[in-house]
Amino acid sequence: MAHTSPVKEHPYSHLIDTLKDGQIKFFNPYKLNDPRYDKLPLSIRVLLEAAIRNCDGFYTKQEDVRNILHWQQEQNKAEVPFSPARVLLQDFTGIPAMVDLAAMRDAVAKHGVDPSLVNPKCPTDLIVDHSLQIDYSKCAIQNAPNPGGGEGPSQGPSRSVHSRPPSRGGAQCGGQRGSCSKAACSDSPGGSPASVQQIENTPLLCPFHLQPVSEVETALRNQEMELIRNKERLQFFKWCSKAFKNVNVVPPDVGAVHQLNLEYLSRVVQVSDGFIYPDSVVGTDSHTTMINGLGILGWGVGGIESEAIMLGQPISLTLPQVVGCKLVGSINPLTTSIDIVLGITKHLRQAGIAGKFVEFFGPGVSQLSVPDRTTIANMCPEYNATVSFFPVDQVTLKHFKKTNFTQEKLELLESYMKAVKLFRSYDDPSEDPQYSEVIEFNLSSMVPYVSGPKRPQDRVAVSSMKEDFQSCLDEKVGFKGFHVAKEKQEIRVPFLHGGQEYQLSHGSVVIAAVISCTNNCNPSVMLTAGLLARKAVEAGLLVKPYIRTSLAPGSGMVTHYLNASGVLPYFNKLGFEVIGYGCATCVGNTAPLPEAVVDAIKQGDLVACGVLSGNRHFEGRLCDCVRANYLASPPLVVAYAIAGTVGVDFEKEPLGLTSDGKEVYLRDIWPSREEVQQIEEDTVFSSIFKDLRGRMEKGNTFWKNVECSDSLLFPWDHKSTYIRSPSFFSKLSKEVPPPQSIENAHALLFLGDKVTTDHISPAGSIARVSAAAKYLMSKRLTPREFNSYGARRGNDAVMTRGTFASIKLQNRFIGKPGPKTLHIPSGQTLDVFEAADRYQRDGIPLIILAGKDYGSGNSRDWVAKGPYLLGVRAVIAESFEKLHRNQLVGMGIMPLQFLSGQNADSLELSGKERFSITLPESLSPGQELTVKTSQGKSFSVTALFDSDTDVILFQHGGLLRYVARTLL
Repeated sequence: MAHTSPVKEHPYSHLIDTLKDGQIKFFNPYKLNDPRYDKLPLSIRVLLEAAIRNCDGFYTKQEDVRNILHWQQEQNKAEVPFSPARVLLQDFTGIPAMVDLAAMRDAVAKHGVDPSLVNPKCPTDLIVDHSLQIDYSKCAIQNAPNPGGGEGPSQGPSRSVHSRPPSRGGAQCGGQRGSCSKAACSDSPGGSPASVQQIENTPLLCPFHLQPVSEVETALRNQEMELIRNKERLQFFKWCSKAFKNVNVVPPDVGAVHQLNLEYLSRVVQVSDGFIYPDSVVGTDSHTTMINGLGILGWGVGGIESEAIMLGQPISLTLPQVVGCKLVGSINPLTTSIDIVLGITKHLRQAGIAGKFVEFFGPGVSQLSVPDRTTIANMCPEYNATVSFFPVDQVTLKHFKKTNFTQEKLELLESYMKAVKLFRSYDDPSEDPQYSEVIEFNLSSMVPYVSGPKRPQDRVAVSSMKEDFQSCLDEKVGFKGFHVAKEKQEIRVPFLHGGQEYQLSHGSVVIAAVISCTNNCNPSVMLTAGLLARKAVEAGLLVKPYIRTSLAPGSGMVTHYLNASGVLPYFNKLGFEVIGYGCATCVGNTAPLPEAVVDAIKQGDLVACGVLSGNRHFEGRLCDCVRANYLASPPLVVAYAIAGTVGVDFEKEPLGLTSDGKEVYLRDIWPSREEVQQIEEDTVFSSIFKDLRGRMEKGNTFWKNVECSDSLLFPWDHKSTYIRSPSFFSKLSKEVPPPQSIENAHALLFLGDKVTTDHISPAGSIARVSAAAKYLMSKRLTPREFNSYGARRGNDAVMTRGTFASIKLQNRFIGKPGPKTLHIPSGQTLDVFEAADRYQRDGIPLIILAGKDYGSGNSRDWVAKGPYLLGVRAVIAESFEKLHRNQLVGMGIMPLQFLSGQNADSLELSGKERFSITLPESLSPGQELTVKTSQGKSFSVTALFDSDTDVILFQHGGLLRYVARTLL
């Protein structure tokens, strides 16, 4: 939060009100006595309060306050500042942000400025856990520490349908570290737990299987490998926690960023310097939007934007349109929040709400629990809304009574929210604000759905799944089709696994993952899956052992309540074992499929399937050989894993047979809504959140033993391949340099439409033949030690080489997918980095030519930093994703847009010309510039600077250099 000026100097001091007999102060917009305030959407009221409180006449002006109050007329027109209450950083994008601040300390220190002045001014939470590589799964060691493929010899016997929990008394089971005494296990038919023991942050449980390594061993070994491979990063994080003020580092092995934000960090209201105000957040994670389910305004930004906010600068946004989503009707008992999420996702995507706020109202909202709301809010990136906001109501307060709020805090929260009109009664239509438009959604229309096989917006009713998959086989290759010849659709390929013969066919499930994603945080959905697993096991059903199953909850709290409710052992029995905490299968970090399965898929050219309860499942993302992937609720993941195929009609066909041959249908074992809610009430209560808080504050032994320096400046290790001081501040001067025109630039890349952030800056594994791999091998690292791009985001040498390193990159210079480009002077085909390096050594500036929607996808800071370090001065495209456009400006790269109706083809550009762009001494927002080519052509482009602030940042060479100069 930007510091509030003294009250006597504040232009809105007359709005100050008090609570608790004058002990707590707050700015009360309601005291404006303006009738427009009552008609503002509540999300806009949050923006208004922040503008009033932070109005300093410099970053935030009184005109900004008036524009927000005048929202009905100014929406989608006026640019306004927003100073959130806090910043949320996850490890992947958090580490480069903190590395930049550490490098900035070095830069200002060289000019004689006290480096301790470089600190976040906005409270910052940095969560170490985010991504997890699966080295061990299904109680078998998978060629640790970096599986290279195939089926390891250590895999044990397959799961047995008749194996039951061992009886109490006797020797220990498991037989290895993490094993447990049978006396600590449960063998009751209902699966109620006996005593629960803890090793660090993981429950100690009976494995309920015949594998040689217990479930807790699986999680501990994955965590151990993460800690070993990321030791340098952890040392840096710990230094940050000591060196920087206003930074809270959450230790590893606790939980993923988006879920901890929900469970622990969020406050709904903040109190600082005697003032209370609404909690709000921006985070370097696209799932930050989950927080809107708690009535906390928040969304995802790039690392460069988060750094600006950390240093006290507000984020600039166009005053958004707000779409009111009115919920009516009653929820079907069999419908999960995932079904509602996917239904609303499709509904809102079709409504065309890109870049808008969505605010929920209507009588149906009261039927949604807080976990339901956060699950819905999580899917914002899928329908391109900025936020999906659920104002605080009685359901919200009831939720916080079960968590970490004291009664005193709840009373203060309620009093404040009601005083500033941020509290809602959804059953009272007189409280409904005026929205830009209203979309009505009937909850009773929802039936269970899955989404796929390639895109999250392609929903399929479970009742139609068998027919839909068949049509996908028939259709031409496209968003849904695979175009499998009729005569090949019934093929079955036999193979051996664990000494038994199985068959694969089109639609066979080979990956089933309840993963570390935001959807899994909903207790009702996870408990439904657990109860389904329990009833399946009790009915004698099983999952075929070759299916790669995994359970990666978002935090230890999920493991806690699954264990406390007695369902976790039944997950284990079906092969869904806790492998750790963090993004895994969803980002392609799954352990390799057994070789026999891969061979069978290739032999029959089968359309094999993955089923996961996440929100990312693009074709080939989970595994190269798995072409069809479906998003489903956790219970449906379990159901399809048991069925072994997506080509099943659950209404007409059984899941399997009992030991005595009786058919078991899904409806026979699906738990009722009342059953789930009762267990949720009994298990998800305040003790869980107390346990979480204790674990976060305590940390683990490894974290406590991590050594780090106490110095103000970070002691860079020049041998480190994880943490390097970046060159963003090289040759930093106190004076702003004059505009530098671009003369005789070459095009580094000639790209088409929809180049995503995945294309520009991959976050997954480092390919062995990539430029980054060559660099790491030059540092004497073996491929098993490469780790991922995400883990090495603190090393600019790796990330620059990883820029445009996607195997899916379509470069028109090359004509086929791959991370290659044409070095125009020599005519050689080179890695993108190698070509850029040659250009830079020859002193040749670079540009990029692109089509529509350049930079779409998840926010990643290296999508701008990488091109900057490659020497790219400008990107000329037909259109840009707005957030990425901001990121380019923030790194001093010009986003230039072809004039309407023009593109590289219409201008007959080959891309092999040399390009010159003359910059005037005084740039202005939206100014047209002229591009001249070496072939004598000339065309105009629009400089996409939205404001004078954008121009200033560009003239400074980007935000980092601008902030450093303000300190000089």
